[in-house]
Amino acid sequence: MKEQLQSRKLNIIAGGFPCQGFSMAGKRLVDDPRNVLYKQMLTVIKKLQPDFVVGENVPGLRFMQQGAVEKKILEGFKKAGYTMQVTILCAADYSVPQKRHRIIFIGNRIGKTNFHPLPFIDPSKYKTVKDTIADLMDIADNEAINHEYTNHDARMIKRMAQVKEGEGLSNKYKDSYRRLWWHRPATTIKANNGAGCIHPKRNRVITAREMARLQSFDDDFIFKGSKTAQQLQIGNAVPPLLAKAIALAIKKSYKTK
Repeated sequence: MKEQLQSRKLNIIAGGFPCQGFSMAGKRLVDDPRNVLYKQMLTVIKKLQPDFVVGENVPGLRFMQQGAVEKKILEGFKKAGYTMQVTILCAADYSVPQKRHRIIFIGNRIGKTNFHPLPFIDPSKYKTVKDTIADLMDIADNEAINHEYTNHDARMIKRMAQVKEGEGLSNKYKDSYRRLWWHRPATTIKANNGAGCIHPKRNRVITAREMARLQSFDDDFIFKGSKTAQQLQIGNAVPPLLAKAIALAIKKSYKTK
């Protein structure tokens, strides 16, 4: 790895170590092997010695073992030479049309002050689902832009028709087949194995392109693979506008003494 840098300075390593074991939506298994994959990130950091490190995960990590998991992660970075700060950010505060909350670790080894981005969108001015995907509501399938409708059977369509905004088909799996609010930001966009969010005004799940819009991806960002693969990529992604806000905060840190 180090040879590929060819003696160039490495400013930052950013990563979202797998979150399924920490997720509030899942079983939150303490012994889930995915919960220790942050150690792989630490291995890379120790070898490459970037100035800054950014880690991203779900808020459920913060509450695992009464905070012991977060503490262990912070201790690992500290031993690697990084002073870390951690907080939970809401993507809607940074112009993303989605109330996606994520825990963000930011640290550096060069004596700078770590900053997290300050919110710059007032909740009364959050971007809404309508603002973001209304123009896609009735256009024809377009595989080229990842806008392919799911072919629901008549029974499923009838069931969806009974679901009100903010509610879902299942009380057990609250993130599956939940109808989005039209005049509010989206809830957290996830792949959900095809059981995605129901469109606020149509009895169908939203398309991959609609998901991408709600994640703040530009339309010229095209996802490859099957429709399921596209949904997985989009659902697991950090919203670009949130990533931009974090990057600008790190740029600010570089300017401190």
